[in-house]
Amino acid sequence: MARNRGDKEDASERHMGLLKLVQILSLLVIFVAGIIIGLAASSHINQYFTSQAQLFFTNNIASARISDENCTIVKPCEKADCLSMERFVHPDNLTHSMTDDQVFWRASMLPYKKGYPFDRIPKVAFMFLTRGPLPLLPLWERFFRGHEQYFSIYVHTPQDYVFNVSIDSSFYGRKIPSKDVEWGSVSLVDAEKRLLANALLDFSNERFILLSESCIPIYNFPTVYKYLIRSKYSFVESYDEPTRYGRGRYNRKMLPDIHLYQWRKGSQWFEIQRDLAVYIVSDTKYYTVFKKYCRPACYPDEHYIPTYLNMFHGSLNANRSVTWVDWSIGGPHPATYGGVNITEDFIQSLRNNGTQCSYNSEMTSVCYLFARKFAPSALIPLLNLTSTQGCMRTHGFGALDTEWLAPSDGLDPCGTR
Repeated sequence: MARNRGDKEDASERHMGLLKLVQILSLLVIFVAGIIIGLAASSHINQYFTSQAQLFFTNNIASARISDENCTIVKPCEKADCLSMERFVHPDNLTHSMTDDQVFWRASMLPYKKGYPFDRIPKVAFMFLTRGPLPLLPLWERFFRGHEQYFSIYVHTPQDYVFNVSIDSSFYGRKIPSKDVEWGSVSLVDAEKRLLANALLDFSNERFILLSESCIPIYNFPTVYKYLIRSKYSFVESYDEPTRYGRGRYNRKMLPDIHLYQWRKGSQWFEIQRDLAVYIVSDTKYYTVFKKYCRPACYPDEHYIPTYLNMFHGSLNANRSVTWVDWSIGGPHPATYGGVNITEDFIQSLRNNGTQCSYNSEMTSVCYLFARKFAPSALIPLLNLTSTQGCMRTHGFGALDTEWLAPSDGLDPCGTR
């Protein structure tokens, strides 16, 4: 009996050993299978994310290539040198995403190094502050034709207005990022500074003239260009008017920043040199005072720039406007002239109206280069008075026989070079 019991115990032990061996082998098989499955899954995931990354970067590179001319997008610049001198000094696209503060800051940069490290022909920046369309556009296109290297155009319209002109127009692509403007409010000053700032981005712009959709030139382009480029002074009306329409608009809350004796009034339609344009877009302190305290019946567009220049840069100002306007009818708006008013004698009377003014410290009868306000009906009669090159058949828009216009500068009296 003892021997049989021993045999049974030995068989039981062998059986238990086999079970443990099977368990170990099973665990080993499961472990190896887990490793194989993990490696396979890892490979699949890597392939997925790699393909997604390739797809992402391919799409972005493709979109960057589509927008190759817009350097505001982060992208490789193999084709378009986003930091080139040409793009910096001559922005060829007025469309940008900068805020007012950003573009004012950018425009306030004033080089201290004398001279320019590039060929520079001084240009006149014509800045049109409009309520929408430009009904006198064909007249201005005729005025500009043939002189493209001497001017730049900037147009400010209501924010959502679609400014459509033909691709061969001097005004094509010249609308700046704009906002809505309310007459008599500080938004007019905002629009003026917005125009100045965008024009200052082009370092070739030397003179800056503010115009409306109802303005016309009363001389041809060579005359206007030479008059402005050769002037030592800017043309901003800035005078003390001791009435309720002048001093009466002053707010004593402007103290101590602005005193009554510094307060000035003037026409909104100014013409200034580059340094003054930089000072104006750089100003925050006095603009903030006007924004807070100059409200109807105080009109910031008639007081901000005249007062600011009087306070700090009066010696650079001729203290007059080069844009003629008729206030003889009284009221808040000047007289408007339509087609029935347009004759050769009328244009000549605007040019030679008996006024004497100072030009570079010498007296002259040439005081106005532009005039307003003109209705859309004036367009055809005005075009009939000019040739295709902007000169009248006799004198109207022709050049002046004055000593300071003698050098040609490559500009002849009738608008051809």
